[in-house]
Amino acid sequence: MKLILKQSVPSLGEVGQVVQVKPGFGRNYLIPQGLAYVASSDNIQKLEEEQAKALELSRRDYLEARRRASQLEGMSLSFSERAGEDGKLFGSVSQSDVTERANEGGLDFQLDKKAVQLDDPIKEIGSFEVAVRLHADVEIMIAVEVEREDG
Repeated sequence: MKLILKQSVPSLGEVGQVVQVKPGFGRNYLIPQGLAYVASSDNIQKLEEEQAKALELSRRDYLEARRRASQLEGMSLSFSERAGEDGKLFGSVSQSDVTERANEGGLDFQLDKKAVQLDDPIKEIGSFEVAVRLHADVEIMIAVEVEREDG
């Protein structure tokens, strides 16, 4: 029996894959559990159309991410923060701070906070490189300069 998987099934296949299984396994487990549906010619054609559409959307998302990355290229953000004599900040520069400052920079899109790859907030004075992931295959580094606030 040929089925198209709706969900990944361990040791059987991935989503959208056409698999050959024993009729009892398909009728009694995969179909009732909502894991698969019958691979009729109409369903296979529908699956191919969905995959083509998904590929086109993925390509479009990638190109848009590249366009956005070109705007971020060479961007440098500067922060003035209160700090002690040892260079440790009294506060920190977080993912949100970097996102807000970048969005103030005249971009034609809103940078999402989740795109800024900052594991821990910046807690000291200095120059840092912060990764911005706009797509699974598009990552760009922006310079972040943290200086001591005068006064």
